[in-house]
Amino acid sequence: MDDTSTLIDVKEYPDTEVQKNRVLTLEEWREKWVDGKIGFHQEQGHQLLKKHLDTFLKGENVLRVFFPLCGKAVEMKWFADRGHCVVGVEISELGIREFFTEQNLSYLEEPIMEIPGAKVFKSSSGNISLYCCNLFDLPRVNIGKFDRIWDRGALVAVNPGDRKCYTDIMLSLTRKGFRYLLAVLSYDPTKHPGPPFYVPDAEIKNLFGSTCNIHCLEKVDVFEERHKSWGIDYIVEKLYLLTEK
Repeated sequence: MDDTSTLIDVKEYPDTEVQKNRVLTLEEWREKWVDGKIGFHQEQGHQLLKKHLDTFLKGENVLRVFFPLCGKAVEMKWFADRGHCVVGVEISELGIREFFTEQNLSYLEEPIMEIPGAKVFKSSSGNISLYCCNLFDLPRVNIGKFDRIWDRGALVAVNPGDRKCYTDIMLSLTRKGFRYLLAVLSYDPTKHPGPPFYVPDAEIKNLFGSTCNIHCLEKVDVFEERHKSWGIDYIVEKLYLLTEK
């Protein structure tokens, strides 16, 4: 694993099993949206993505960009405004509708025939499509392959026992020459049960190392006052660029 990042020293916890049996249901995630418990949403967008956008896009145009567990991420509009095609998946219909409303985008909705009860929401411009369904049902739908994946608040939100299945789906969606930007969090997992879950370097290597080059672009202290209620005293965000081996 190539790491040329920064001076932040991040402790890796050997007890990575402490969260392994933690499970959140889809209904619990929907309830977070209904109750407004969406501290993970960043109204100004993700600062590390802004900083490393050129590295991620590599000057290429008209890319297909995938947002797993997209919520109402404002970055989806950024990419669409640059002429890229954006596809996301999110379990909360409320989150998807709020995205289109807050970004002042008109949209259409239609059922996903392959997944009973699921819907896809498409911007009238045609370059944003958000699937409202369980991410693990997504392989039943032909959504095509992607040049870029922006994974922030996704791998860290998936139940730890589902990570291998999640990673397999993500990699199955990649085109040749893909670039996959992954943001994870490091903190003491014995003090906070998650989500977001602690994802150590070794886990990233186990999940992606056989098919991807893994490069840590940056490590940033992201501790805020709200994190004190989690019982932790530090939290570091790590940004990785994954590329095809």
